[in-house]
Amino acid sequence: MIKSKSAFKTFTSSLPKNIFSGFVVSLIALPLGLGLALASEAPPIAGVISAVIGGTVVAILGGSHVTITGPGNGLVVILLSAITLLGGGNLYEGYIITLAAIVFSGALMMLLGFLRLGILSDFFPASAIQGMLAAIGISIFAKQFHVMLGQPETTGSVVQLLLKIPSAVSVLLSSQGNTSLLAAALVGVISLVIMFGYPKIRNQLFQLVPAPMWIVILVIGMSYYYEFFSSQPYPISEHLLINIPSNISKSFAFPDFSKVLSLQFWGVVFGITLIASIESLLSIKAVDKLDAQKRRTNVNKDLKALGLATIISGFVGGLNVVTVIARSSVNVNNSASNRSSNFFHAAFLLLFILLFSEQLKRIPLPALAAILVYTGLRLATPDSIRKISKIGNEQLLIFFITLLFTLVTNLITGISIGVLTTLITHMVINRSFTLFFQNFRKPNVLMFTEEKGNYYVSVKNFCSFLNFHRLKHNLDAIPESADVILDFTMCDFVDHTVLDNLNNYQQSFLRRGGHFEIIGLDSHDTDSVHPFAIRKIIPSKTITRIEKYLTKRQGLIKSIAQDFSWSYEAAKQNDVLFLYQFLFFETRKINHLYNELKNEQQDCRVFDIEYSEGAFIAKEVLHSTFLFININAVIPAFTLDREGLLEKVYQWAGFDDIDFQDHPDFSNRFYLYGENEEAIRAFFTDELILFFESNPYYHIESNGTALLIKGKERLFGIQEIKKLIDFGNRFAQLLKKHPFLLKIK
Repeated sequence: MIKSKSAFKTFTSSLPKNIFSGFVVSLIALPLGLGLALASEAPPIAGVISAVIGGTVVAILGGSHVTITGPGNGLVVILLSAITLLGGGNLYEGYIITLAAIVFSGALMMLLGFLRLGILSDFFPASAIQGMLAAIGISIFAKQFHVMLGQPETTGSVVQLLLKIPSAVSVLLSSQGNTSLLAAALVGVISLVIMFGYPKIRNQLFQLVPAPMWIVILVIGMSYYYEFFSSQPYPISEHLLINIPSNISKSFAFPDFSKVLSLQFWGVVFGITLIASIESLLSIKAVDKLDAQKRRTNVNKDLKALGLATIISGFVGGLNVVTVIARSSVNVNNSASNRSSNFFHAAFLLLFILLFSEQLKRIPLPALAAILVYTGLRLATPDSIRKISKIGNEQLLIFFITLLFTLVTNLITGISIGVLTTLITHMVINRSFTLFFQNFRKPNVLMFTEEKGNYYVSVKNFCSFLNFHRLKHNLDAIPESADVILDFTMCDFVDHTVLDNLNNYQQSFLRRGGHFEIIGLDSHDTDSVHPFAIRKIIPSKTITRIEKYLTKRQGLIKSIAQDFSWSYEAAKQNDVLFLYQFLFFETRKINHLYNELKNEQQDCRVFDIEYSEGAFIAKEVLHSTFLFININAVIPAFTLDREGLLEKVYQWAGFDDIDFQDHPDFSNRFYLYGENEEAIRAFFTDELILFFESNPYYHIESNGTALLIKGKERLFGIQEIKKLIDFGNRFAQLLKKHPFLLKIK
């Protein structure tokens, strides 16, 4: 009861901010809703209907917190294609048949939610999605550029429309007598300049009104100027103005289900569902990262709400309802804290349509087209190509192939070709066609809790967009306040999509007070310095220059070396004979050591080792982090380890544990073994025993002149390396003044 009162108080106290945020978002959503509907060849009111219904239904039933819903950029191309295709040239007939497809696509989205298939977004490669979004941007630009210049009658495919741009500019320059065309084009160009120039204006009062709404205000103001103050007639033709019905209640269109049995119809349904789902899921992911409270959306619940909203929208003449990133970002930036801002955005849109429909009719199409041209350019910005090229040339290949096929075919074919290209590229990079198919069905993620509630997650075989959902399922079960070590030592291949997604987890854990560290990629090959570049192990390359492109872990190890004034060498080394002098490596083969930190003054070294146990089919390759201390003196040979079941078995086999009657806690917790018991007892002074009792457990071996110290049977994270170095420094200082030690002459 107290909790519900507190929640209600929090909700009411945040209402003013959410109302204001909803109002600001509605100022952007109004022109965008009108423009996106027009770009789809649907009535302008259709875009506003989807925003109003989406904002209301998803605010009440959704699983997100600060997202905004309405018509999406990604659906413009496929809705335009559907209306043109299903109507056979009759745009209105195509529109009402497409409404039926929208209803069915909403039902499919609801089904995805009920089947908990929100994970589907993880099966699309990041670069292929970027290519698809860029293609959507180019398609929007190609169509709307002509509308922006006052020539909406220009038709053709995306490529044809792009090729017609020079002739559209030429027509404009040669039409000095056509005042209407010149005025419309001038409005479009000035609107585009406003969209580009708006972010550079730093005045806070000016930026309270978004750029699209400034355009709406200015063009409506221009219309009233010509009506009341100018002697000249309004220069823009009526066919270049928005057509909004005066009576909204009589403007609803209803779906036509006459083609529900045709394959063409169901192709449109599946296409709309695919793009709507991808756009929504990607937007939800992005908005979760922006949320100040770092809450995670219940994706499947949101899919169900989006699906229901889409069904209702389709039945009354609206477009699909999707989660939109741009409007959601504005919502977050205006301090929205819960779903009520989405509801208020819908409420303000409804008020605008009911109270200002006559004013909205004065908006020229070129002004709205300019907003969409800007949107298209943002989706297909050259900066995104530069970013992808830094990740790797193979990502650029995937991006351009997806983009090209999306432009010349359709969105479904384009993204399918992108997925296939990614898979083939991965096979070529790994020089193996069997890695993915042999291991696809195998469980490849192992997770367990270590001491102090820390989580250790190990990934085997490969981790790519094909099976990332398995890793994601485990990571989602971990509290974000916990410490997590994610180990890819046993993984031959990790792709860009996985590393990009894992970066989101790292940021999320960091904000919640947890620690998320990736290890095991230091010995993998890569062709790029980018942290999200593909990492792979090629068996034919035993020793490679891994120091060429350091991983994040290696960069942090290098920083540790600088902090402790130690030297650091990342390269793999074959000089490992000194390790075979220790009992631990008598039955193990050392492949190489790497990531070596060295303290010349105290003769200490910390390094990672790749070694193997067993042989033939029982052979297992392991990676661990070790500390080596050269004593430069004669000490007894011994092994010190944590007392456990295996150590008790050793005792039964005749390897007696050396106990100290004066230190029962040490004797119970540690297993100490060595042949020269008398020398060992003399070496283990009260001070040394107290040191081991008050520090973390490590496996410690002495070969008579040096010590080898290791922790877990895995690579150490950065925090663990720091603790190991600190342990080694204090241990070395203690040994320097140890009374037992005799300098070697």
